[in-house]
Amino acid sequence: MRKPRDFDSELKALADKAKLLKERRVRQLGELVIATGAEALDADMLAGALLGVATNKDASVKESWRRAGAAFFLRSARKSAPRSGHSDQGAAPGDGNAPSA
Repeated sequence: MRKPRDFDSELKALADKAKLLKERRVRQLGELVIATGAEALDADMLAGALLGVATNKDASVKESWRRAGAAFFLRSARKSAPRSGHSDQGAAPGDGNAPSA
């Protein structure tokens, strides 16, 4: 005979997981506000800016915001990534064109 499923405990587990995911999302949004320097804004200004973004229908404006956001994350990734052996001057090490240290 099959063991009956305990739907109540499964629903509780799913609700707990959803709660954890929501908390994680809120924490990440807070980290994003701090990383962008927007914590210097008061809550009313930040909320107004977000409402403006959410209600804007202009595709070109949204695309420019998307590009700016992507560039922000690329800069952040570069800052946290370990440096490789590539020269910042565009010259390969040892090719005679690289400045000496």
